[in-house]
Amino acid sequence: MRAAVYRRTGASDVLAVEEIPTPDPGPGEVRVRITSSGVNPTDWKTRSGMTGGKPPWPQVPHQDGAGVIDAVGEGVDDHRVGERVWVYLAAFDNRWGTAAEYSVVPAGRAVPLPEGAPDELGACLGVPAVTAAHCLGGCPERLRGAVVLVTGGAGAVGHFAVELAKHAGARVVTTVSSPEKAKLAEAAGADLVVDYHKPGFIDDVRSFSPTVDRVVEVALGANLELDLALCHAGTEIVTYATETRDPVLPTRRLMTANATIHYVLLYGVPGPQLADAVSWVDRALRDGALSVLPLHRFSLDDVAAAQDAVERGVVGKVLVVP
Repeated sequence: MRAAVYRRTGASDVLAVEEIPTPDPGPGEVRVRITSSGVNPTDWKTRSGMTGGKPPWPQVPHQDGAGVIDAVGEGVDDHRVGERVWVYLAAFDNRWGTAAEYSVVPAGRAVPLPEGAPDELGACLGVPAVTAAHCLGGCPERLRGAVVLVTGGAGAVGHFAVELAKHAGARVVTTVSSPEKAKLAEAAGADLVVDYHKPGFIDDVRSFSPTVDRVVEVALGANLELDLALCHAGTEIVTYATETRDPVLPTRRLMTANATIHYVLLYGVPGPQLADAVSWVDRALRDGALSVLPLHRFSLDDVAAAQDAVERGVVGKVLVVP
C-alpha cells in the first residue's frame, strides 16, 4: 500500500510517501480501507517531536479517518467486513495511522458510520469531537438547561463542543476572533457569538447570562479573566489545549469562586470515560446534530503540506485523501 511514513521527528520534510506492505489485522483488530484521513494539531506536534521522541517504528501518522472495513482479525465478527466506519486514535500506541491506503486498529476504535453521514464528516470526528464530548462531561443528560461557554467556537474542538452542547439541550455562548469565524460558530448553533477583540465583550456575555455552568477552554491563560467573570460556585472550567507559556493561576480568586479546573488530554482519558464520549458522539451523529467545517483537501503525496496547513492554523478542517 501507499502510506506516509516518518522514522524520526522534525519538520514536515521528515515525512515520505512510500510503498510498504499492507498490514493484516491481528486478534481483536480490523483493517480499514481509508477514504479520508483527518489532520489534527496533535499530528504535527507528535511528528515534530514536541510531545515525544523518535517513534519506536516507522510511523504512519494521523489519528482520525473514515473508510470501510475490509478484513478482521481473530475474535472480531466477520459481519463487520464491508462496514463504513470512522476511526479514532489510530496512531496511538500503534504504527498504522490513517495517512495511508489502509489502517489497522483495535476493533473498538472503528465506529460504524451511519447511512447518510459522509466520509468527510467521519474523518473529522475522532480527536476533536471526542475531546469536545469529554470536556462537556461525557453525558448529554447532565447538560440539559445548563449554560456553556465555548472559547474558540470556530476551531475543530470548539465547533463540536457547540454542536454537542446544543444536542444536549444547553444554552451556548462562544467567543471568536473574526467575522468569518463568527459565521461558522453561528452555523454550528451557538446562541450567542462574541468577538473577543470587541471592547466590552464580557458585558455582552453577561447580558446573555450572568454566569455559566461549564467552560470548554482553548486558552486558559488568555481567557482566565473571562472565565472568572462568569464563574459561580460549581462552575467547571475544562481546558484541552496548551499555550506557549504556562498560565499563572490566581488561586485565591478561583477558590473564592469555588470553581474547578479540569485538564484534558484525550490519550490519557480512562477507558470508561472515553467510551462515554465516543458513545455521545455516535448518538449525536445518528441524530444529525454534527456537521463538517469548511474542508481543505490534500492528496497523500501532499501530506507534508497538509500538516503545515494545520500548523499555520488554517480555518476549517484539513483532510488527506489517499
